[in-house]
Amino acid sequence: MSPVIEQAVQARLVASVPRTETVAATLRYDRTDPFAVRMAFPPLATLEGTEVTWEFSRELLASGIHEPVGLGDVRVRPFGYGRTVLEFHAPEGTAMVHLRTSDLRRFLERSEDLVPAGHEHLHLNLDHDLTELLRDAC
Repeated sequence: MSPVIEQAVQARLVASVPRTETVAATLRYDRTDPFAVRMAFPPLATLEGTEVTWEFSRELLASGIHEPVGLGDVRVRPFGYGRTVLEFHAPEGTAMVHLRTSDLRRFLERSEDLVPAGHEHLHLNLDHDLTELLRDAC
């Protein structure tokens, strides 16, 4: 089984004007970085005109389906029936996207097939990470 899961999702960008725009985004989970989820937005959906990727914890995403969570740059909360809102806060402003909760659940289930919640520590390569951290220290 591949150590990486990618899933395309339709993200509804919520603008400050009364309109929404739907863009394709990609959720990514890699068991070599078992605590993290990445969400990439294509160039057309960003102010910079380049792909933008946000990284946040899998636990934040899983909890945010059920209740509002997050105090920092990424916040997640349920929204009505069948939707979840992700808010991305940056110095340039805030991006808010609506996703189908069923898509998020399916992605989380697939990620837990690779690495069950609570077992992430078993997939860390601490020796390698420590070597990389100390590589230039000598």
